[in-house]
Amino acid sequence: MPGTEIELNPVDFITVGTIGPKGQRVFHLQAGKENQIVSFVIEKEQAWALSEAIKELIDDLDKRYPNENNEPTEVNPGDFDMELREPIEPIFRVAQMGLGYDEERNLIVLVAQELVITSPEEETTEQDPGVVRMWCDRPQMQALSSHALEIVQAGRADPRQNGRVVYYWT
Repeated sequence: MPGTEIELNPVDFITVGTIGPKGQRVFHLQAGKENQIVSFVIEKEQAWALSEAIKELIDDLDKRYPNENNEPTEVNPGDFDMELREPIEPIFRVAQMGLGYDEERNLIVLVAQELVITSPEEETTEQDPGVVRMWCDRPQMQALSSHALEIVQAGRADPRQNGRVVYYWT
């Protein structure tokens, strides 16, 4: 939805999940605040990259801005409900994501930007991509990072079988 701008500040939940069988899974990023749920379609590689980026950011934040007890941010997997919530109606496909940090509020922001595709026949009109900002605390983001990595790794055991026919000659 070009031009959409949504701010969930702070989120009640944030998660990554898939719909469909292995090899045909569609990855979704989803967050919600009160009665508002936003869902996006993301690529498997985006889920993996997001997991890694969050892990690096939290490691850096734990060193530069330690938690109250000076302990690293760690979560118990059972502390968060990481299931996708209904309705799962993506508002857009994500082109890119970014992470930021608000030192005063000790919150991490995940910004998702819409993929806008224009056909060559269309006149080049400036379409502002949709943007959603999701503000989360460190434990929420740590849980998202761990869960996203689990979801990515839950695919096919042999990545060479990632939905493609592979021929081998000997």
